[in-house]
Amino acid sequence: MNRKNEGEDLIRVGVSACVLGEKVRFDGQHKRDTYVVDVLGNYFEFVPVCPEVEVGMGVPRESVRLVGEPDKPRMVGRKSGKDWTDTMKDFTQKRLKHLEEENLSGYILKKDSPSCGMERVKVYTDKGMPSRKGKGFWGGALTEFFPHLPVEEEGRLNDLKLRDNFVVRVFAYHRLQILFSGRFVRKEVIDFHTTHKYLMLAHNPEAYKTLGQLVADIKKYDPNEFKSEYSRMFMDGLCYKSTTRKNVNVLLHIMGFLKEHLTKQEKADILEVIEGYRKEMIPLIVPLTLINHYIKKHNIDYILNQVYLNPHPKELMLRNHV
Repeated sequence: MNRKNEGEDLIRVGVSACVLGEKVRFDGQHKRDTYVVDVLGNYFEFVPVCPEVEVGMGVPRESVRLVGEPDKPRMVGRKSGKDWTDTMKDFTQKRLKHLEEENLSGYILKKDSPSCGMERVKVYTDKGMPSRKGKGFWGGALTEFFPHLPVEEEGRLNDLKLRDNFVVRVFAYHRLQILFSGRFVRKEVIDFHTTHKYLMLAHNPEAYKTLGQLVADIKKYDPNEFKSEYSRMFMDGLCYKSTTRKNVNVLLHIMGFLKEHLTKQEKADILEVIEGYRKEMIPLIVPLTLINHYIKKHNIDYILNQVYLNPHPKELMLRNHV
């Protein structure tokens, strides 16, 4: 199921095939993730990849593990000791170049997998002692090849803050891709930067200042150089998780645009719910909904256009948790 309307740009997200329920694991089973499939699947078009199957290991198959040094491990069969390292490296280089054509806006990897794991993957010494210091062959190469791409593991999406941060980054990266999909002009960049002001302030205020200087100096840059630098700084800034303190600061900033329009009681009502959020008694959606009501009522365009108010579909309910 996909809720995108006809004519809208599809948000394409890569994913480990087993997470979608495909029976591609070594034992012929899957690792279907309900949240990824039944919730995120309503908004993303998934592009499944199983490196082990695509490299020719077959289903079912002997399981593999990483052996050697964490920064340069080998991939070998657990029982036979068959070395898949060179085959996997060759596949990875070719598959990543092909994946570049898919125009992905994010990627969800299978946690702990020797091929797909993003971090803390077990690497065994030649004597059989494991340490969680490795990266999967595919997962590590993916993050290096696509340095700005939002990437997360399906297991880590159970953490509500990590989930929110990942989804925010996917939608933001998709908007960034649209901005830079062809020739762009200074006004388009300024508009994009302006509408993302409060979203960035909720994640990394310093990044917004630095990005502002970059936008001010846009004429000094070659277009490709500017695109690369802005993309890097923008996505790096959003990697920082939003916090209660930063969100409170943003809410108070936005409230400043309403000071000439609100009665004393209305101001007190808003401050009361912001304080409730600050004390972690109510979720962020409560003060946001109240502020949004007055922003719309008084038609304050500058705030109405802020992505911070709607960084992702409300149906995902990512701001509904204390």
